[in-house]
Amino acid sequence: MSATRRKRPTVDPSPPRPPVTDAATTLPTPSGRGRSSAAPIAGVTAPVTAPVTAVARGGDGFGPGARLLTDQGRERRQQLLDAAGVLFAERGYANTRVIDICDSAGVAKGLFYWYFENKEALFADLVRTMRLRLRRAQAEQVDPGSDPLTRLRRGAQASVRFMAEHMAYFALLELESRDKVVSALLREGNDVHMADTALLVKEAQAAGQIPEHLDADLLAVGVNATVAHFSHYHRVGRVTTTVDELAAFAGDWVVRAVAGVE
Repeated sequence: MSATRRKRPTVDPSPPRPPVTDAATTLPTPSGRGRSSAAPIAGVTAPVTAPVTAVARGGDGFGPGARLLTDQGRERRQQLLDAAGVLFAERGYANTRVIDICDSAGVAKGLFYWYFENKEALFADLVRTMRLRLRRAQAEQVDPGSDPLTRLRRGAQASVRFMAEHMAYFALLELESRDKVVSALLREGNDVHMADTALLVKEAQAAGQIPEHLDADLLAVGVNATVAHFSHYHRVGRVTTTVDELAAFAGDWVVRAVAGVE
């Protein structure tokens, strides 16, 4: 009986590139868009109970089509994400072409498709990567051994701080929320966020911290909407407190609301 040959993993063919920077910290404020009065997007906050997980295949992307990349390949791929993030913020999603991203990143157009199937796949990866980073930011602030309400408070506070640190990214989501691709990604994340928050609410109900007769799913909507709205008003300049003050207020508001404290 002949042995089955193992398929060798495909690796990135590109040469080394200089180190890349963090896309979210380099995104500029969208030109002429920083004071948008658009309604905040529900569900842009990450779940406060979700475990921190590594990006699929060591940071090489999401989904079954993700490739195994060398360190240089991951840097090249991140350069494309960085460049796309800046262009999306400046021009909008629809007005940014693949060739524009490649030119900005200094990458040949043909090589773009080694990393991403198309522009939609890149944008989806950008959104999911930011969602993962938000979860990590929350995990740094939330003690898993603390009681459910404390975790809820700390998770809300971490979310407010993260959204303030990455204003341009969340402003972009608001401005582009009517685009079908963006809308679908927001819906995908929103479903996960609501389910995870509802689980934490139910845990608090079981611990006697939240009245059991209250609907956990509705409370989850309230938690995520609170963080999203407070963050939106801070982003457009309608809330002038410091980020830390706003985070503390939002955390207190969430706990008082779900616990039924007057």
